[in-house]
Amino acid sequence: MGAGNQTGVSQFLLLGLSDDPELQPLLFGVFLSMFLVAMLGNLLIILAISTDSHLHTPMYFFLSHLSFVDICFVSTTVPRMLVNIQTQRKDISYIGCFTQVYFFMVFAGMDSFLLTVMAYDRFVAICQPLHYMVIMNPHFCGLLVLTCWLIILFSSLFHVLLMMRLTFCIGTEIPHFFCELTQILKAACSDTLINNICLYVATVLLCMFPLTGILFSYSQIVSSFLKMASTEGKHKAFSTCMSHLTVVSLFYGTSLGVYLTSVVTHSSQRHSIASVMYTVVTPMLNPFIYSLRNKDVKGALARLLSLGAPCL
Repeated sequence: MGAGNQTGVSQFLLLGLSDDPELQPLLFGVFLSMFLVAMLGNLLIILAISTDSHLHTPMYFFLSHLSFVDICFVSTTVPRMLVNIQTQRKDISYIGCFTQVYFFMVFAGMDSFLLTVMAYDRFVAICQPLHYMVIMNPHFCGLLVLTCWLIILFSSLFHVLLMMRLTFCIGTEIPHFFCELTQILKAACSDTLINNICLYVATVLLCMFPLTGILFSYSQIVSSFLKMASTEGKHKAFSTCMSHLTVVSLFYGTSLGVYLTSVVTHSSQRHSIASVMYTVVTPMLNPFIYSLRNKDVKGALARLLSLGAPCL
């Protein structure tokens, strides 16, 4: 294969999770089911929060944004995979692949940012309860979300613009079910040193800083727990944090699992399978984690479904 510049590459080949023809119907059914569950679950969370005045608080404002981001997150990767399985094709256009890289980075980054903002919200609610509504006012909450969007939109754009300067071989194969930045860089025919340096720097700034913020917030929350004399107060404070802690553990745990899998095994197929956890499974489970352990959300969902029942 000869190397061609970016204008000469019309498409990439996504190898997917398996080449076995007998597994394709099973993969299609499993991923379609998970996609629909993720879409429906997160959509119900958004509708419940927007229609129930009891949930018009900072915590649920951030939760509705997290559900919106999760809908976009799964929509970035799964539909294209389903189309490729159904049509038995592996190609994706050059522009389509880079567009997928961009939006994947945007929504993955927003997930991380929103989880950090939600941790800060819980920190203020538990450690500074008397000043909570003053600090977490609607203007400040909106500004936090807007800042997160601006940072991740421009950061992702920077990576894509850097990637567009690379050259690729004709018929470049990507051993994944979607266009992932690291896999694209490995497939490039030109030097990717600058891209890798920028990627590592961005990983530290946009992943490690948010995680550090979450850990700091919960260290302060635990300190406040220990100072509480009332058992009921401890239980109430703990219950408001448990769902968020579960989602944080799921998101960062699966992300770390993907990284360790790629480092330890050096197997592209195992890396792709592990990626399913944080790209599809986590967005699918988030609505259940927040609704099953939260009486307010369960009540709002029950009222929402009861209103829609006569129309069914």
